[in-house]
Amino acid sequence: MTLELNIDQLFDPAVKIPPVICVEMSGNHGGHLESALRFVNSAKENGADLLKVQVYTPETITLKCNQPDFRLVADNDWASYGTLYDLYQKAHTPWHWIEEIFELCKRIELPVFGSPFDESAVEFLESLDCPIYKIASPEITDHGLIEQCARTGKPVILSTGLASKEDLDEANEILNAFSSPKMILKCVSAYPTPVEDMNVASIPWIQSAYRCSAGLSDHSMGSEAAYAATVLGARMIEKHFCLRDDNTSVDTGFSMAIDELPLLKSSVHKIHSAVGEATLDLPEIAKPSLSGRRSLYAVREIKKGEPFNALNVRSIRPSFGMAPKYLPRIIGRTALEKMAPGERLSTKKISDWSDVDE
Repeated sequence: MTLELNIDQLFDPAVKIPPVICVEMSGNHGGHLESALRFVNSAKENGADLLKVQVYTPETITLKCNQPDFRLVADNDWASYGTLYDLYQKAHTPWHWIEEIFELCKRIELPVFGSPFDESAVEFLESLDCPIYKIASPEITDHGLIEQCARTGKPVILSTGLASKEDLDEANEILNAFSSPKMILKCVSAYPTPVEDMNVASIPWIQSAYRCSAGLSDHSMGSEAAYAATVLGARMIEKHFCLRDDNTSVDTGFSMAIDELPLLKSSVHKIHSAVGEATLDLPEIAKPSLSGRRSLYAVREIKKGEPFNALNVRSIRPSFGMAPKYLPRIIGRTALEKMAPGERLSTKKISDWSDVDE
């Protein structure tokens, strides 16, 4: 399947496909280009459908400053880094690495896109022919950034993590103004997120309220939230991953090991298949089991003209005779022909059946 076809399907809610698995690398490269490229190859080998990178530098996302506003508070997940600048210095992916990542992804046929955090990042990603833009939830009120992404004509993904309903409405209006294909991901910006706080029930509501594809940006540990989101119609599961031997990168504490991706993906696909369609139509695969239903049979020899009663007619398996629901209407009527034990009842063998409303 081509990248173009994948994207078309992904942003078309009318097309029924299993959720695509988007591997978020974030800062899980340990500060080494070699590790970043090994991560990309491992994502491909383990079945990633999409790879996402975050595109910023410490200078484009914050200020090198020790003022209280720029220091990480004690209850912050990354408080040990001291300041925002120091955290992003550790976490960012150098832009010349991103160029190499995009080149490698093209060679190994792994679709890749980015989350830009300012207008310069959009310009950079455009130079790499980035096919999709993701607006991280902290940027949901940056209307200039959202508009710049929309102006590219590429699909845009919004995350709800820190967004109010008003924030999401305003961002959605911008995308609609440019007729941008869009998707909205349910997200909780806690790292990790307790599974009981995921509220994946929001996914079908998002689909209905914003008339677009919806998915899950999953910061929980484990796979349960992804499975629940699949049942509720998620089109994408975005999740942070890390290399199995990586214990130094900034996001490893809430990331799934990349070698667990095949099980996650296969389980998501099976769950999606199990959901199927809302119907009571009997599937072909179940029709052979119809013989297991009961029906009405003669269980003793019945002479012509003899009344049917509870001793000579019973509801038994298999199902080739008349349905058991007709038994009360048959009792007391007479046989139009001789019947042997094991012979199924039918309307042509029962007197006055034309008077019965079937």
